[in-house]
Amino acid sequence: MIDNPFVQALIFILPSYVANASPVLVRKVIKVTHPIDLGKNFIDGKRVLGDGKTFEGFFIGVIAGCAVGSLLAMLSLHTLWGSFILSLGTLLGDIMGSFIKRRVGIKRGEMFPFLDQLLFLITSVTLYSLMVEPLPLTWVIFLLVITPWLHLLTNYLAFKIGLKDVPW
Repeated sequence: MIDNPFVQALIFILPSYVANASPVLVRKVIKVTHPIDLGKNFIDGKRVLGDGKTFEGFFIGVIAGCAVGSLLAMLSLHTLWGSFILSLGTLLGDIMGSFIKRRVGIKRGEMFPFLDQLLFLITSVTLYSLMVEPLPLTWVIFLLVITPWLHLLTNYLAFKIGLKDVPW
């Protein structure tokens, strides 16, 4: 058993991190994707989500998060149900972020500080806490502090190796 609560928190949130990162790969592998909003506009005349949120990316994200969760479950470090809830919450949070960004006029690929880095985490942790069990407050605080930095670092690395068009 791992005694360090910060390492425990990072292992716990790994399915969420993987689910959040996986849709970026979909764009490079699958050339034809289908937007979740079906190309429709909201009542404000702007796209509901935009072309960046696709059915393929959503499902691949959930599957990838669950796959990592399955590996962790085999090591008794996670549960399958918990991994699914975290992965689902992550992608739902990412979709909510895109919806909010479109409403305030931020285009696809443009940065919205903290919303881009934290809404997926807040949504996944909230859903997990409601559907599985509440998390230790120390874990939540730690993850809220470290996730923006990890998100920026991993996005920068993805940009440098050509997986993303922007470094955020």
